[in-house]
Amino acid sequence: MPIYPDMQYFVMEEEGYFDELSVPVTGEQFPDGPSIVQASAKGNFDVMMFGVVPAMIIMDKGIPSKITAANIENAMKVLASDEFAALWDEHGKDAFAKFEEQHGRKFTFGTFPPGSVPDILLRYWIDQELGLDPEKDVNITGLGGASAVQQALLAGEVDGTSIMEPVPTIVEQEDAPFQSIAWAGDFMPGQPAAVTLMHDRLREDNTEIAVEFLRQHRKATDLAVNEPETAAGHAASFIDSLEESTAQAAMDSRASAFVSDPHAIEEHAVTFSEYANRLGKTDQNLSKSAMFDFEVYDSL
Repeated sequence: MPIYPDMQYFVMEEEGYFDELSVPVTGEQFPDGPSIVQASAKGNFDVMMFGVVPAMIIMDKGIPSKITAANIENAMKVLASDEFAALWDEHGKDAFAKFEEQHGRKFTFGTFPPGSVPDILLRYWIDQELGLDPEKDVNITGLGGASAVQQALLAGEVDGTSIMEPVPTIVEQEDAPFQSIAWAGDFMPGQPAAVTLMHDRLREDNTEIAVEFLRQHRKATDLAVNEPETAAGHAASFIDSLEESTAQAAMDSRASAFVSDPHAIEEHAVTFSEYANRLGKTDQNLSKSAMFDFEVYDSL
């Protein structure tokens, strides 16, 4: 997807890391995780880089695959209008009721589609952190991918969102009246976002290629961490209308915490699994062992 949590793909493509593999690599881009879930029904993809919740849905559907790497952690920010942020500073979670009193309607979040990481993380925050009901105390609207959310924010069509970079930085640089009121790293340190999901035919039947893929993935993570300006340039080449200066600014965000080690996200992947199952997104509550194959990465 054209979002920062898939930064490793941009780097691997632009730096020629895929050329280091013994097989040719082709990629297909999607606007959001649920779109990848739909396209994955036939099991055509060997590697999928997208949200941890859609990855769980794919595994739950019986497509033989497991998470072999993380891409990023603590990637989500909750943005709200400046007007609401003032209420939030004064009233905390009661700001949503105050907003409804003042406007005669509920606060409306616009984010990725149901079953996506931004959607699930938002519902978790409202429910588990604030003690409110995401179905009754606010409106949550699935708008599509990052571009659709960005457009809705800039047009003032929603009151807030749960979103990953570079959207928060774009909104800030456009002087849109929104600001961050919560960050996943504060209430769920190690929050899983995008992951690298491998089909069993790659990780089990072609293990050497799987290992080499993750070796290049880790190289891409190292470049993103140590050479953020270079990585920003690669991101700008993939994400439509993203200026390189904005791309570089987004690299400074605390929501741009790139990792490869799957162990970094294993704890709260279980939290997400439990919550996704509770919301009916999966039929089973996936355990850590059902979701992860650590051996490929640990063999590096």
